[in-house]
Amino acid sequence: MSTTHEAAPPWCTDPYADAVRNERGPLFLRRADGWLLPLEVERWCAGPDAADLSALRHCEGAVLDIGCGPGRLVAALAAAGHRVLGIDVSEAAVARTVRLGGAALRLSVFDPLPDEGGWGTALLLDGNIGIGGDPGALLTRVAELVRPGGLLTAETAPLDVDERVEVRVDDGRGASGSLFPWARVGTRALLRVARPLGWRPVAQWSVGGRSFVSLRR
Repeated sequence: MSTTHEAAPPWCTDPYADAVRNERGPLFLRRADGWLLPLEVERWCAGPDAADLSALRHCEGAVLDIGCGPGRLVAALAAAGHRVLGIDVSEAAVARTVRLGGAALRLSVFDPLPDEGGWGTALLLDGNIGIGGDPGALLTRVAELVRPGGLLTAETAPLDVDERVEVRVDDGRGASGSLFPWARVGTRALLRVARPLGWRPVAQWSVGGRSFVSLRR
């Protein structure tokens, strides 16, 4: 990701790339105080589950999957006939997305992107509302990417949390990457940030313990 917004590209670390290539964890985000957030590599490398599909059903027009990871959502949307592009800073993630038949580019959301201002839907799933450690800056950037009246569907933390932290990717076995800024926000915290930026909530739901919000610009 752009070093203007992040100290280091979070998913360009060996533990993440290895996990994507092997399609399995363990993998965590580790805070400086030792707190660990498990990352669901196996789920990301499987096909879309019921929670994923509930989010994909909200998609309108051309879809930009921000932080597409191993590509399951891009591939599913392409198979359903959507024009869809995944972006990710991980070469391993982009390569896997392309192998699944999806279109993907190794870019940060803060880089110049194709069709800026023309995307019908932007996706920030699998915790990607945390990209850059500043949800306000991220939502401002997404507003530049979607068309007028465009949609953003974001996955929020299932708890009422609002935190800005520095973390590193860690495999739990001694390999870890560089520190980078991250954020975790629940639905209420996200809406507090989104409304003053011109995002209007149009749907909120939960499936399988995962929480989602759709917002319209």
